[in-house]
Amino acid sequence: MRAMPSKPIPGSTGEVLTCLPSPYLPHPATGLLYLPRFLAKCRYVKAHGALPASYAKNFKRGLDRFLCLHLGIEPDAVERIVREESDDAVVERRLMALLPADVHAAKWNRDLVQKGMTPAGQDFLREALTSMGCADRVGEIKSVPDLIDFDEGRIE
Repeated sequence: MRAMPSKPIPGSTGEVLTCLPSPYLPHPATGLLYLPRFLAKCRYVKAHGALPASYAKNFKRGLDRFLCLHLGIEPDAVERIVREESDDAVVERRLMALLPADVHAAKWNRDLVQKGMTPAGQDFLREALTSMGCADRVGEIKSVPDLIDFDEGRIE
């Protein structure tokens, strides 16, 4: 009988926001993975003034920045749209005007799901999982998006 797989030690990564969507959720209009999550983080900041420290350290950095670099836009421009508009349809319209005509969704989506699969990335995942009390999950949590979903309870 296999032991129950470990779960993150509560609080080991700081406050966890389960209200944010999975990085694997595609944006309806573009098909870009992770974009709904970045928009949700911007909405959270608008509603609450800031993200918890565990999220604030990577807000508009990390995957947020990688996505914006892929699109050739500034993360601040996306946050500004969300901050200035109260109607989601207007946010979407302005966002579509900001984005390039071809967002190269397949390329971004492939790159995103492979984040953390390099040797350095595997070292990062191993360290993160060990800090979470989940060293037994190394090899099972294969990417940074997986780590996010695991930390937020979407992967058992």
